[in-house]
Amino acid sequence: MGKKEILWGIAPIGWRNDDIPEIGAGNTLQHLLSDIVVARFQGTEVGGFFPEPSILNKELELRNLRIAGKWFSSFILRDGLDETEKEFTAHCEYLNQVHADVAVVSEQTYSVQGLEKDVFKEKPYFTDEEWERLCEGLNHLGKIAEKYDLKLVYHHHLGTGVQTAVEVDRLMDGTDAKHVHLLYDTGHAYISDGNYMTILEKHIDRIKHVHFKDARVNVMEQCKKEGKSFQQSFLQGMFTVPGDGCINFVEVYQTLLKHDYSGWIVIEAEQDPAVANPLEYALLARKYIDRQLLDLAN
Repeated sequence: MGKKEILWGIAPIGWRNDDIPEIGAGNTLQHLLSDIVVARFQGTEVGGFFPEPSILNKELELRNLRIAGKWFSSFILRDGLDETEKEFTAHCEYLNQVHADVAVVSEQTYSVQGLEKDVFKEKPYFTDEEWERLCEGLNHLGKIAEKYDLKLVYHHHLGTGVQTAVEVDRLMDGTDAKHVHLLYDTGHAYISDGNYMTILEKHIDRIKHVHFKDARVNVMEQCKKEGKSFQQSFLQGMFTVPGDGCINFVEVYQTLLKHDYSGWIVIEAEQDPAVANPLEYALLARKYIDRQLLDLAN
């Protein structure tokens, strides 16, 4: 495994947040992309404020940057597969036009991640029948993604029905490995289960996209104690970039290298840009990657 087979990106969520549009609203696309160049990352994921493909492609080309993928909120259980298929097809058409590699999917039926609910105690659960419909639906969406030269990568996420390691197991067991892949997120795994290696080691062969997200234990514990929502928790500083929290990314990266992982590793940390300067934290992550991780690939 060499460094060239892994692409390093950083998500736009540190600059602007799709769920809370008012924070970071002054950060333009040009500002974001230029910061990414300064911090020496190779690309990013599509944010909700990104423009139509021709405009975005020009800005990317000017900076020699690439698009890794984009989040898609699926509502297979709430809206049915036919409606979801229409929206996902349009999503894939956009991603194909900006030359992305993956379509990031998260089932948002019953999700509390955008609600004022205790994300640590009020996550939703699916029935057996819902699990069956979800897995069948994801298999179908995965086949659609492939028509656009994309891989569907499922994002296990706090506050949703596929959050815990046990739920990830069930999703992987219920879906076709040829069509449904896994997005492995260190931060969500750690906050959910107190462990970020179990999912990685068990499902390494299904992982086709990676988010490196760090966590601050003291903030997490305080948010749990106060019953904070997902948004309240990240605004309080529960997440941060690698090297600024408690996760041992050396262990994670060594495991990825051992199993010949290739693809994107995207730095992602939901934070308030007014509190956590986006470029400052991008540079902090870059410094950590350079000093602690890249030598491992030699």
